[in-house]
Amino acid sequence: MKIVDVKGLVLSETNYSDSSKILNVLTEEYGILGILSKGCRNIKSKLRSSSRKLIYGTFHFYYKENGLSVLISTDIINGYFKTMMDLEKIVYSSYILDLTKQIVKQSDISTKGILALVTQVLDKIELGLDPSIMANILELKFLNYLGVSPILDSCVNCGRTSNIVSVSASSGGLLCSSCSNSVDSIHNLKLIKLLRLFYYVDVEKITKIDVNETTKKELNHFLDEYYDRYTGIYLKGKYAMKNIAKFVEK
Repeated sequence: MKIVDVKGLVLSETNYSDSSKILNVLTEEYGILGILSKGCRNIKSKLRSSSRKLIYGTFHFYYKENGLSVLISTDIINGYFKTMMDLEKIVYSSYILDLTKQIVKQSDISTKGILALVTQVLDKIELGLDPSIMANILELKFLNYLGVSPILDSCVNCGRTSNIVSVSASSGGLLCSSCSNSVDSIHNLKLIKLLRLFYYVDVEKITKIDVNETTKKELNHFLDEYYDRYTGIYLKGKYAMKNIAKFVEK
């Protein structure tokens, strides 16, 4: 087996034997790789600190194309240690990792750029930006990878670019005043502006986010409905996020 050195992000971990783990690592070059971290669950193991989900770093391992690669060492770039100390951030970040895993497993999409996008979003959560909104931004941007992005530049029915008054998941995007008759139409101009902003924004340039609770709920409702209709991906982690949000608010 050849030795490979690549940047990657641990999306999930599974205990293996009495002392090891299998890490599912997202890489630019190989997609998601299964990497065996031998003995990492032992207290004195040099691999222990880097063998958990939410580790982003340069992984050095023996590469096996049709089987488990074997980890040699990891140079940690970001362990997201502040995130790991905050319950709300952990829940949203875990959801992001799970969603990313589902997106990448869609066999007909290109994974180019996904690692950079996901780590940029996680970086912003680590720095203290609203984790729920950062998750929404990623959800919206992932739709482009799946080839089912909503129409956000004009009315999805008539192509009109003026008098846009609502957005509808069932219709597939924005609606003008003449076409806004969908039962699920959301009439919120702030939401429409946010959807356009979040879809086109460079995540690295985001420094501040301020969204009121009503718009947050409508944004989540739109994205949930859109994913349900057009992606086949089940956003199971959102139930946990909603529960934890209620807990944090108390």
